[in-house]
Amino acid sequence: MADDVYGDLVSRHLTAVGERNDEALREVAELMLAGIRAGGLVLTAGAGHSLAAVAETFFRAGGLACVRPLFTDRLQVFGGARQATAAEREPGLAAGVFAEVPLSGHDLLFVFSNSGINHYPVELAATAREAGVPVVAVTSVTTSAASPVRAGSRLLDHATVTLDTLTGPGDVAYPTAAPVTASLSTLSNAYLWNQLLARLHDLATAESVTLPLWRSSNAEGGDAANAQYLDIYGSRVPHLGTQLP
Repeated sequence: MADDVYGDLVSRHLTAVGERNDEALREVAELMLAGIRAGGLVLTAGAGHSLAAVAETFFRAGGLACVRPLFTDRLQVFGGARQATAAEREPGLAAGVFAEVPLSGHDLLFVFSNSGINHYPVELAATAREAGVPVVAVTSVTTSAASPVRAGSRLLDHATVTLDTLTGPGDVAYPTAAPVTASLSTLSNAYLWNQLLARLHDLATAESVTLPLWRSSNAEGGDAANAQYLDIYGSRVPHLGTQLP
């Protein structure tokens, strides 16, 4: 059955992703903890379907409350797939998006981009590094190397740390002999992010640091627990919205 074969493929792939990135995950978790302790924000960015990874980082039960997503509506496919593709390849767009963030000096930027070649992710990473913000590139090293350079360099060229999704060119995985469907990048992105949350939890516990974590708003006491973080980060993360009347 195809589902059994694909399930095995996913299991093997995520195991390989974890093993490949073990040391890098440790390094990134330490960067995250240092920034959080100092009052910094974790900035997360992507374009097109990489925005699915950004959504996983933001206002998620069990996730960090100090996350600020970076994007413009032009980059998301529901507003128009052709427009989103064009926007991701538009020189200069990233600088404008990044300029909207008041930096604290303790922030960290994640850029999710499987190919890591288009102007938006590349220029966003380059702009952040110029501003002194460490950059974590979540990308496929193999895919990036096999793809044409559109922005003069690749995302991983500007990364402080690279997390490799290990996905192949074209971001398809099934059937294995000649893949035409079934992406692995979204699964890899979510796996790497949640690996970081788990490692961050352990580091914070060992150092007696309380992480700002969201509770499910559908769980008993969730809204009350989240209220403090909405107050703390509401002015710094506009995507949390204004207070309801």
